[in-house]
Amino acid sequence: MGSQRNGFKKESFILSVDVGTTSIRCHVYDKEAKIRGSCTTKVVSLYPEVGHVEMDPDALWKGFITVVKGAVKDTGVHMRQIEAIGISTQRGTFTTWDRKTGVPFHNFISWQDQRAADLVKSWNRSCTMKAVHGVMKVLYFLTRQKRSLAASLIVFSTQHVTFRLVWALTHYKQVHQAVAEGNCCFGTIDTWLLFKLTKGLVHATEYSNASATGIFDSYQMCWSGFLCSLVSLPLSIFPKVENTGHDFGSTDPSIFGVSIPIMSVMADQQAAMFGECCFDVGDVKITMGTGTFMNINTGRKPHTSVAGLYPVVGWKIGSEVVYLAEGNAADTGASIKWAQELELFSDVKDTSAMAYSVSDSDGVCFVPSFSGLQAPLNDPKACASLMGLKPSTTKCHLVRAILESVAFRNKQLYETMLSETHIPITKIRMDGGVSSNDFIMQLTADLFGRKVARPQHNEMSCLGAAFVAGLGVGFWKTREELKKLQTTDQLFTPRGAHKDGAGSPSQEYTTVLQSWERALRRSMNWYKP
Repeated sequence: MGSQRNGFKKESFILSVDVGTTSIRCHVYDKEAKIRGSCTTKVVSLYPEVGHVEMDPDALWKGFITVVKGAVKDTGVHMRQIEAIGISTQRGTFTTWDRKTGVPFHNFISWQDQRAADLVKSWNRSCTMKAVHGVMKVLYFLTRQKRSLAASLIVFSTQHVTFRLVWALTHYKQVHQAVAEGNCCFGTIDTWLLFKLTKGLVHATEYSNASATGIFDSYQMCWSGFLCSLVSLPLSIFPKVENTGHDFGSTDPSIFGVSIPIMSVMADQQAAMFGECCFDVGDVKITMGTGTFMNINTGRKPHTSVAGLYPVVGWKIGSEVVYLAEGNAADTGASIKWAQELELFSDVKDTSAMAYSVSDSDGVCFVPSFSGLQAPLNDPKACASLMGLKPSTTKCHLVRAILESVAFRNKQLYETMLSETHIPITKIRMDGGVSSNDFIMQLTADLFGRKVARPQHNEMSCLGAAFVAGLGVGFWKTREELKKLQTTDQLFTPRGAHKDGAGSPSQEYTTVLQSWERALRRSMNWYKP
């Protein structure tokens, strides 16, 4: 396929950018979905106060422009050969800005931010929430509508935007004033980038990002008027919600020298799901990056959870809506990075060998909860901890305990997903930077008692956004074509699994898991209000 824009007919490409928690990555893909050029820059998190995690909007914007230009240069092609742009972003990180000037009122407030933890806790315990739960239970009993059951079980979380936005409206006078004047725009990173790329013409998001905010009604497919009135959030500040593969307009020519169509915007986990070609009900994707995100394709209906799994929109392309159920653990790569900063090892690539160099962790248990514990425990006040230390404990024991904790949290999420959804698992694919660790991958396969596949390239969020953008402009024709482009680096088979695939963890890990679960309980509710 060739590009004829601006009078040229040359090989064309799809460019995709993934704005993550620690980095912004850009890849240029050819028709075989091979990466022809790349560029990466770091994202610097700011910690102005204890529990506050922020990002500078201007630094993020400059980083975005840098990686796009850098990747095209690395490919050795012209910007006019880029057929379309796809964008994948971390979710739940937001800012607000002046609708007229485009100037942000404050830094991005990260999904890792804990400033609203006490607000979340007080609301979850409030009489208002008890009344909402009671009324919705009655409604569910009368109507048997899953939406009422979901509302009767709703539990607020700091990772959702809701109460961090309530906090911003309360604490930033400029925001409060702009809302009163009808001059305030709210947006997660995708919305901010669309606004900047189109020079203020587009104030929009799409369904996968909107559904991850906690303010979106995934059953009605719109911003929740009920929730907004409950916690006093003005609906006027929210962006229009478009399809995942919508034509969002084109980049202003002053930015890249040419105007490039923006043909997909996606939340990172849903983009990774698409990149892994998890198109069928029962397909599971586990992304292990800064945090772990486990998603299962639940098809045309949102899943109603009792244990903290979250129903999100996977994507909406044309009239098709695909839903996912999601569980997460916030501190996967974060725990490994912390261990590196303590100089337990110098190169992350050494950690798998270090873990295998000892037969066990010598009774050491690590609880990976720098940002609290998520599903199924749901305790934002839990602390990270190392327990069972002895004079005989070595660096290798500590590293093994940290890596084991990642696999143990995977097991918790997996078992929650199995018991909650009752959907037969069809395949499991694992990606993200931490998936390059063979020890974690093998232990996860052992604990699941199932085969898990690792792709050749672990940056699936970028690929997923590229796939959607490419389908939108006819660069790729069908999802079957995308499946044929999929590559697998390694298949991890559970050791000692039963023939029917329903394996169980070996006896050695039964006691280790029991000790680790005891350590978890001791770490819970550590930080008092």
